[in-house]
Amino acid sequence: MKSVLSSGGIKMLNGVYEDVKSRMDKTIEATSKEFGRVRTGRATPSLLEGISIKAYGDQLPVNQVATISIPQPRVIRIQPFDKANLGALEKAIQTSDLGVNPRNDGVTIIVELPSLSEERRQELAKIIQKKGEEMKIALRNIRRDGNDEIKMLEEEKEISEDDRDRGLKKIQDITDDFVKKIDELVSRKEKEIMEF
Repeated sequence: MKSVLSSGGIKMLNGVYEDVKSRMDKTIEATSKEFGRVRTGRATPSLLEGISIKAYGDQLPVNQVATISIPQPRVIRIQPFDKANLGALEKAIQTSDLGVNPRNDGVTIIVELPSLSEERRQELAKIIQKKGEEMKIALRNIRRDGNDEIKMLEEEKEISEDDRDRGLKKIQDITDDFVKKIDELVSRKEKEIMEF
């Protein structure tokens, strides 16, 4: 016998799907940001994310106290809005995990990224793969939460057993799509690391 979902049951299932998608989107966003901070030998403003300085009575990220430009493929130019922040910016970049030595010309800070050795490229590729696996685990945890919610709806007689089975399949399909997105991000970042 085929079940007919009540409008309340449909809304509840759709709510579970939307919650799962939203949480998985945030995981993809976090992965993308994290990959952006991995140095590939190519200069990008995202390399400076996570670096902040004490300015105007607060801890502020570099992009809120300076203009960041990329004049050459391996050069980042940082021009503070206020020259008083020049020294703090230089020190923050020196002590960051970027592993670079910035040059301060009195007006701007120049960061030249050295080319990566083959060994370092391999290390970075492994880091990216490991991070990709961690994000897939996060997706599976979100899937488990969604599945638990659907099972609870069935236990509370809000949906039928057939609806539960369809709901669990839909959650798995959503998860598969997001796992593919993680794989694409990992593949793209590995290619970027190896090509430059």
